Amino acid sequence: MERRKDTIIFLLKGSAVYMAKKQFKAESKRLLDLMINSIYTNKEIFLREVISNASDALDKLYFKSLTDKSLSDVKQSDLKIKIVRDKENRTLTIKDNGIGMTEEELEKNLGTIAQSGTLKFKNELVKDNEDSKQQVDEDKMSLIGQFGVGFYSCFMVASEISVVSKAAGSDKAYIWTSAGAEGYSIEETSKDERGTDIIIKLKEDTEDDKYSRYLEEYTIDNLIKKYSDYIRYPILMNCEKRVPKPKDDKDGSKETEYEITIEERTLNSMVPIWKKDKKDIKDEEYKNFYMQKFMDFDEPLKWIHTKVEGQYSYSTLLYIPSHVPYDYFSKDFKKGLELYSNGVLIMEHCEDLLPDYFGFVKGLVDSEDLSLNISREILQQDKQLKIIAKNIESKIRSELASMLENDRANYEKLFKAFGMPIKIGAYDGYGMNKDKLKDLLLFHSTHENEVPLNKEDDKKETYKSDYTTLKEYVSRMKEDQKEIYYGSSETIDKIKMLPQVEAVMDKGFEVLLLDESVDEFVLQIMENYDGKKFANVSANSIDLDTEEEKEALKKVNEESKDLFGFMKDALGDSTIKEVRFTHRLKNHPVCLTSEGIVSVEMQKVLNAMPDQGNQNIKAQTVLEINEKHPIAEKLKEMFKADNKEDLKKYTKLLLDSAKLIEGLPVDNPTELSNIICELMVK
Repeated sequence: MERRKDTIIFLLKGSAVYMAKKQFKAESKRLLDLMINSIYTNKEIFLREVISNASDALDKLYFKSLTDKSLSDVKQSDLKIKIVRDKENRTLTIKDNGIGMTEEELEKNLGTIAQSGTLKFKNELVKDNEDSKQQVDEDKMSLIGQFGVGFYSCFMVASEISVVSKAAGSDKAYIWTSAGAEGYSIEETSKDERGTDIIIKLKEDTEDDKYSRYLEEYTIDNLIKKYSDYIRYPILMNCEKRVPKPKDDKDGSKETEYEITIEERTLNSMVPIWKKDKKDIKDEEYKNFYMQKFMDFDEPLKWIHTKVEGQYSYSTLLYIPSHVPYDYFSKDFKKGLELYSNGVLIMEHCEDLLPDYFGFVKGLVDSEDLSLNISREILQQDKQLKIIAKNIESKIRSELASMLENDRANYEKLFKAFGMPIKIGAYDGYGMNKDKLKDLLLFHSTHENEVPLNKEDDKKETYKSDYTTLKEYVSRMKEDQKEIYYGSSETIDKIKMLPQVEAVMDKGFEVLLLDESVDEFVLQIMENYDGKKFANVSANSIDLDTEEEKEALKKVNEESKDLFGFMKDALGDSTIKEVRFTHRLKNHPVCLTSEGIVSVEMQKVLNAMPDQGNQNIKAQTVLEINEKHPIAEKLKEMFKADNKEDLKKYTKLLLDSAKLIEGLPVDNPTELSNIICELMVK
């Protein structure tokens, strides 16, 4: 460490003391300036860093006491962290009764930025135990601070920092003082107990930053709850408490008077619920933790609590909400799990831990193996995170599959709330995740299931549901059925009223009812399930006729080709590829069927999307007329009688009727109204 001969005067405890001022190395000065202005994005995390350092100091003392007889009086129950607020002098002090630091350690750990005493201690402890063949509890030895820079985050809020420390087993105490990059000083001082006091002199308030807020009880309490709630040692602070005044019997007043008293309170809960053994946690504890942690008034549908040991060790506590958050579909919603490193919050929303299709899951991950950058705000390597994220995705998927199998009623609640993102996940990326998600998908169906409320319920209660999985649909298919049939529109009722759906059901086939905009896109990207292709009942390719019916229809269409040619020309609509008779309709006179990959319903969805510019996507359609309906004979008679004007009107009327059935807009409503009125008075 470079030293300068010049001295400066520091006022300490009311007397003038001359201390040798030392300079940070040039590279350390640059790093300190960078840290204060760039590395940390949120000033409030300074308290997290100091608390973490204090926790490290307590850990070091405790682990050293296990092998050092001179520290046999150390009891883990006596170890603590204390926060002292002094509004008058604008100081915030964080005290611990941990291992403390000698003058040499103050020089090395605080005089050289990024010199990590914690990392060195951990490495030496592991080496000593390897040499002595002793086993170290890795879970308890997971020291938080391993970078040696967190302490300097205090300069974001401090005009000056003093560190008073007395090492365990030493008679001497020292004070390290610095006002920033200009340098620091170390001097002998007095201190009764071992441990370290970090005294932060807060900057003066500005218009942009109210540094004095860090002296408020409410602010400190919130920051501890947010970042350091699961530090294993108690964090104590004197807090105000409103208590009733003792009543004077002679005073006839019935109103209770209160006074403010000061009492020491523990701010942190210390033991995280996710580190407890699952068998020791009651359901109510899981529910209460969720409702308090994630500010939800409703209980979760399900929770997933796991602890993984292996290449990377971590614990997870995940929750499936029972309803959609109010901002879920807004740009303000932030998906992602809370990320902890040994109980210390690192990120509030780690988006990389969840795929978008499981973005509704809330919860947290706590790992001691994360390679964090020096600010603890960003992961240094993404390999670890990718492995953890992959495992979490797989766990959620298997738990949802189990829920679908054993707790169908609650799974349907989940799917009603969050089915859309799961469907989008199956479709997104050209269907790259379709095989992962296909068995989690539910669709409405014309078949009604008798579903058990809960397979583990002894009462064997059931309910009726029109939801089905693709696996269930296939299991019910007829022997000669080759395709999975579906119809689509805006609502279930509209789909059921489609002529094509009625005709397919009349043949005894089950039909999936797709009422969400993404549904048909999902089935198209999947192409098939268990070798059974998906078929839109409104598609031109649907063929349910017998060979005899096909031959009869082919003959009728051949005989009427001139009629159809005239009708197609009369429509003048480039999207109508053909006009023909059909047997696909039961009682309805007319329908539109689609050709190609874009169906009528997809046309509506695509054109409703924002940022489509001037493009107007149109499905290629066929106007099909029920060959067994009286209207078919009427058309033939008009064409034979050369009643071309009325035939044109009938043709336009039939097309507009078919469009209305499909939920498509009519090109010229006035013309439609006039034709109807004219035909009514004939």
